[in-house]
Amino acid sequence: MAQFRAKEVPLSNIPRKLFALLVIVLVGVPATAQMPPPATQDVTPRVDKLFEKWDRTDSPGCALSVMQDGHIVYSHGYGMADLDHNVTITPSTVFHVASMSKQFTAASIILLEEQGKLKLDDDIRKYLPEVPDFGTPITIRELLHHTSGLRDQWDLLDLAGWRYSLDLITDDDVMSLVKGQKDLNFKPGEKELYSNTGYTVLGQIVKRVSGTSLREVTTKNIFEPLGMTNTHFRDDHAEIVKNNAYGYQPDKDGRFRLSLTNFDNVGPTSLHTTVEDLALWDENFYQPRVGGPDLVAQMLERGKLNSGEQLDYASGLMLGKYRGLTIIDHPGSDAGYRAEMARFPEQHFSVAVLCNSSDTNPSILARSVADIYLAKQMEPVVPTPPALQLTREQLASVAGLYWNRDEDQFVNVQMKADKLHFTQGVDDDFVLKPVSEAHFHIADVSWGNDENVVFLQATQDKPRRLSDSFRDGKPTVYEFVEKFEPKLGDLSE
Repeated sequence: MAQFRAKEVPLSNIPRKLFALLVIVLVGVPATAQMPPPATQDVTPRVDKLFEKWDRTDSPGCALSVMQDGHIVYSHGYGMADLDHNVTITPSTVFHVASMSKQFTAASIILLEEQGKLKLDDDIRKYLPEVPDFGTPITIRELLHHTSGLRDQWDLLDLAGWRYSLDLITDDDVMSLVKGQKDLNFKPGEKELYSNTGYTVLGQIVKRVSGTSLREVTTKNIFEPLGMTNTHFRDDHAEIVKNNAYGYQPDKDGRFRLSLTNFDNVGPTSLHTTVEDLALWDENFYQPRVGGPDLVAQMLERGKLNSGEQLDYASGLMLGKYRGLTIIDHPGSDAGYRAEMARFPEQHFSVAVLCNSSDTNPSILARSVADIYLAKQMEPVVPTPPALQLTREQLASVAGLYWNRDEDQFVNVQMKADKLHFTQGVDDDFVLKPVSEAHFHIADVSWGNDENVVFLQATQDKPRRLSDSFRDGKPTVYEFVEKFEPKLGDLSE
């Protein structure tokens, strides 16, 4: 998504107490000068229309809450939490929220710093001496901002033959991988690379420093004080969770199959919560009952590389711009679960969307809800030019395999029945719609015109590339690579 950039004084140069005061002044007071949202009765049908696809008794779906000035102004459930027993989704339905969990792990670390039990610039081996000495210390702060260089646990487990979400994966399993690492992806602080491992390690630091589990620490210090009675870190995969939504994945015939998490791994994931409880957490950023202004200030402090470059990632939160407005959010994706809470701090407005089907995109749904409520405060959407008719040869000229070396991710662009397909991972397979010979949108989905796929010609020093961005967000760039197609002799060897 789009990026939030401080143009004047870097946040790291502002004293913590002064920054905390600025946070309260800028976003802690209800935005009385802001234009209020339209009357709920006027926008409700338009909001419900966004979720129409899942608002059925034979489909999983989503829970929604819309928050304005400290109140839930609209909440609703769409679809089913449990298809076996015909249980509908409501705003009180509990969802696994995957990587949205990270902000609560980060908050726990920051609260421990406030209590004087650790410092963010401490070497993590001070608390976890079993972590290998990689020659350069890794700090807690680098774990928070994904600049540690630690290799991602899901990639490592996959390489080791584990079956994601099928085999039971525990914190101990992940830490055994960390202990066995001989090197890092890069020197700490040199780059930013999303690392779930880092947040597992943070959860272990919370446990080691506090003497109790991350679940107990967050419940005592965050969830109970805020009245989040339906929220906890699930650290036992066999635990029964009341009002829990099951995760699903559609098959090729349009039917749904169970797609559940099966790990006792907390820190980067495994938080269970509701859209109603998230509204209480969201309001803590305006009226901070837990942690005070210092917690809010620290959680919004963006990471920084050794070069001085500031990042768009803070402590389990992403900071950016959306249609001219500041946005703070973090999505989540595990098995059949998808989650998002998007906060527009200057408007004191937030949207939480929690879903239990892998074919949903809560990040886009949340922004689409915001489009309705904040339409008059947002920059207008640039009209999309009509699609062009390109020849098969023109389409095929940009096909190929593209690789992002920083995150080791691939996009496969290939011809299928005279159409150009954009494939990433196992779930994302979209038809590309050309608006020029090099510029494409995603076809046949409501948000497709907001996705920009641009093919860049090769230069003397760079191969052919693919740039992928959403609206005015920072693009992810992939470079063309030749597919490895081994011959029989290669395989025999």
